[in-house]
Parts: sequence; structure tokens; C-alpha cells
Amino acid sequence: MRIGELAAIAGVTPRTVRHYHRIGLLPEPARQPNGYREYGMRDAVELARVRRLTELGLSLDEVRDALADDAGKDLREILAELDADLARQEEAIRQRRARLAELLRRADAGGLPPEGPVSPQLAAVFDDMARTTARREGPEPAMAAKERELLALLDTTADEGQRSWMLGLVQTLSADEQAMERAYEIYARLDELADAAADDPRIPEVARMVADSMPAEMFQPPPDGAAADEDGGGFAEAIFADFAPAQAEALRRAMDLFQERWNR
Repeated sequence: MRIGELAAIAGVTPRTVRHYHRIGLLPEPARQPNGYREYGMRDAVELARVRRLTELGLSLDEVRDALADDAGKDLREILAELDADLARQEEAIRQRRARLAELLRRADAGGLPPEGPVSPQLAAVFDDMARTTARREGPEPAMAAKERELLALLDTTADEGQRSWMLGLVQTLSADEQAMERAYEIYARLDELADAAADDPRIPEVARMVADSMPAEMFQPPPDGAAADEDGGGFAEAIFADFAPAQAEALRRAMDLFQERWNR
């Protein structure tokens, strides 16, 4: 058989057969005097087996191990590993579909927040914030929207332990209607500092309001030693740089108060 005939029998392309030869997955057959490869039934059997293994999801390296006489793993071990990997993928897909179903439910019920998609826990907090805005007169403070953006960022980038710590804090606030109202008062006061100088006399009072609004859990460092560094770290500096000078100064002073309480 010529290479085209072999490929047709196995249901692959001649290019695939040539690739398998280049990587040593299939041995090169003998060549005729005219230079053409001449394939036999054994070649078709081996090629068909390679196709079956790849269709199961084995990588070409795993197929090579399965076919090699001196392979470190036998075929059953390779297939068992593949089955375990597929089970992990199946569970990941199940979790993703459950998350999508929740997002679709929220979208049908009233829409998703502009910062979404976020975790269900944080989405519930954002719902509480939306209800608080609806109860109050006037537009939502710009600082509230900025905090949602930051929370959505942390929800995505923090590890599991740190994210649980962060969500626990915001859920503590949202569980208390008065605490959420106080938070919105602070957002409004911070908005008032948007055009103020970094030495504005209102800054110390706003800083104390921010510090006093935090639950006791805030003064315990997050897991894995991820407590704020004394200098705030590069991430904290990037956060402060996103605020107006007076707002950043108020938040810096609030962080100093946090540090004092951590050290007590």
C-alpha cells in the first residue's frame, strides 16, 4: 500500500502519517526502489490503534509509551490516569455550568452588575448595595462604584483563603442594614473630598469614620500571611493612586489606624 491508501484505511490524512513518522510514533516502512514507502497490514493495524488511543484523549507521548515495549507505564495505567483526568474535567465543567446557571438566573431576575460576573457571595453583597442605593435619595456615590470594582478585582485575583476572608468581611457589613447605611455615608463623605487638597481639614474625621466602620475581623490579618505591609505594598499604592489626593490621604490614615489596632 502507498501512504494515501494506508491513511484512507485508518481514517487519517497522509500528513498525519508523515508526522507520526517524524516523531517516531510509527516506524518508517521499507521503501521501494523508486523511493515510495510501501506499507503492509501491520502498519495499518498500528496506525488504527494510534487513532483509537488519541480519540480516547491520550497525548502522542502517552501513545508512544503505550506502544513501546519498554514503556514505564502499561496501557492500563495510562488509561486509568486519563480517566481520572477526565473526571476532574467533568467536575470542573459541572461547577462552571452551575455558575453560569446562577448568572443566567440573576440576569433574568433583574440584570447583572456592571462589574460582573463575580462569585455568588459577592453578587449577593452587590445586590445589598443596590438596595441601599434605591433606599437613599440621589445618585449612588462614585466611591461605592469604585469599591465594587476593587472587590470584583480581589474576587478574581485573590487565592481561595484570602477571597473567603474578604467575602466574610463584606458579608458582615451587608448583613447589618445600619452598617451598610454607614458605609454609604462614608462613600458620600469620600466623594466630597474628590476635589480637595491632601491637607484638607476634613480628612482626619473621614479617616476615623472609615476605621470605625470596619468590623472587628478586619483587624485580623488574612490567611497565608497576607496582611497589609507597613508601607502598603505595590498593590496598595496602585489603589491609592486611583483616588484623588484627599481621598487617598484619608484612606492612608485609615490604614494607619488599622495597623495600630492590629498591633494592640
